[in-house]
Parts: sequence; C-alpha cells; structure tokens
Amino acid sequence: MSEAGTPPVVGIIGGSGLYEIDGLENVEWRAVESSFGSPSDALMFAELKGQKLVFLPRHGRGHRIPPSELNFRANIDALKRAGVTEILSLSAVGSLRKDLPPGTFVIIDQFIDRTFARAKSFFDTGLVAHVSMAEPVCARLGDALTEAAKAVDIPTVRGGSYLAMEGPQFSSRAESELYRQWGCSVIGMTNMPEAKLAREAEMCYATVAMVTDFDCWHPEHDDVTVETIIKVLMDNADKARALVREVVPMLAGRSETCHAGCHTALENALITAPDARDPALVEKLSAIAGRVLGI
Repeated sequence: MSEAGTPPVVGIIGGSGLYEIDGLENVEWRAVESSFGSPSDALMFAELKGQKLVFLPRHGRGHRIPPSELNFRANIDALKRAGVTEILSLSAVGSLRKDLPPGTFVIIDQFIDRTFARAKSFFDTGLVAHVSMAEPVCARLGDALTEAAKAVDIPTVRGGSYLAMEGPQFSSRAESELYRQWGCSVIGMTNMPEAKLAREAEMCYATVAMVTDFDCWHPEHDDVTVETIIKVLMDNADKARALVREVVPMLAGRSETCHAGCHTALENALITAPDARDPALVEKLSAIAGRVLGI
C-alpha cells in the first residue's frame, strides 16, 4: 500500500462532525470488512482539492461506542484495506498544563499508554512482531499540521505527551496530579492503542489533540463535566474542519515512502521463523503485513 510511487491517501479519524467539510467531492459511504471484526462505522470516501481521503467516525456516527469498546484493530485494518497511507487523528483531550487552555490544539509527539482493557497488537501467537515506538508519530505529518494550523490561525502547540487512560470515567484529582508530575501535556481515552496499531500497519500517524478542559487538577476551574466539554467541542469543531481543509491538499504528491520510516516499520520486526508461522494468522494479516509477508 505504501511502496514508493503509491499515491497518498489521507485517512482521518475523528468525531462525527468532522466529515462535514466544505469542498468535499465524490463523497461515498462504504462498508469495509476487516479480518478483526467490525470497524466503528462505514468509511466515507471523498476527494478534497483532488486529494483522496477516507474518513472514519471513531465512535460511530452519533457517538455510539465508548472508548474501551472501540475495535481499534478493525478500524486500522479497514483503513489500510481502503488504501489509506497516512492517518490524521483528531481527538478531544483534557489539559494537564496551565499554558494549554481550552481551545488549544496540540500536535502530539509522544504517548504514555495507561490503558489496560484493549487488544494492542495485530500480531499474536503464531506470528510475533515487535515494532519500535520510540518516535510514535510521523514528524512529516506533524510539520504539515503545524504549517496548516498557522495558515488558518488556530492556536497550536507543537510537541507534547498524551496520557492515554482507559476511561470512560474521567480522572480522580490524585491521578490528574500524578500525570502532571510525569510531565504529560494532555490526557485522553482514544489514541492508544490506535497509534501502536497504525505503526504496525506501516501507516504514517499524527495526533491533533484538541483541548476541551483542564481535567480536574486546576483549582480555578470547575471539575470537568460532559456539558462543559461539549460546549468547547462545538467551538473547536469549526477550527478542526478548517485545519483538515488546509492540511489534506498539502499531503498530496508524495512520490516516495515516508522519510521518517513509517511505511517500513515492519522491515525487521517479524520474529517468528517462516516455517513456524500460523497460516491462518498470516492470512488474517494480509492487509496489515502483506508487504513483508509476501502476500
């Protein structure tokens, strides 16, 4: 899917309102089957200024699926089968820093994964692989997002660590203070194992963390509630659509594999000897790892 010369297809994972973008053409919703079950929803195929894109509502249209019940593997596998080569993930987060107030967008560069109830790898007994997560997001996509945000005048910070919690409950004050001591910038419930799976699928991945609240640590702000989050979410939605409109055409025309190594992440990751691999699992991984499996 991502070999040199393959035209880029931009995948967007985010809230239901993000696909309501002015200028979209040839819009078509299609169900895409996955070897790992059902993705959150059908995928929306479209073009924006000539660049192909595929949109997936992370929680399903109408926000039906809670974070712990998301089938992250099916979502990434379906996007891969749809031809997606780079993923822009937009998600609401709480801020763990005074200098990241509600309304700020953070271009994440690191993650701390504190989730515990989710399948985190496509690989399993019968075919083992270990990919590097030292640099979990694509610097090339981060550069493009930063440039696009400046162009449309969105308050944006480049760089920061995203603490992924299990949820669906928000943090206790003690947890929030602990994560602040760790140096985390924002907290959310959805970008892990999403980023790990995108790396295993050899897809570029970048996160735009859209701050909605100060979690519950800030003494001068009310504890986080769904009502306050929704209000800021609505305010952020227009900015998010503007960012997508600006950045997607910037990603057109890539003629080589990603220089950050995203498209070759499995090059030396497979550990199981070829004659010991489970044929059923190999077939299940045909989209995710077909390049290195030779299928």
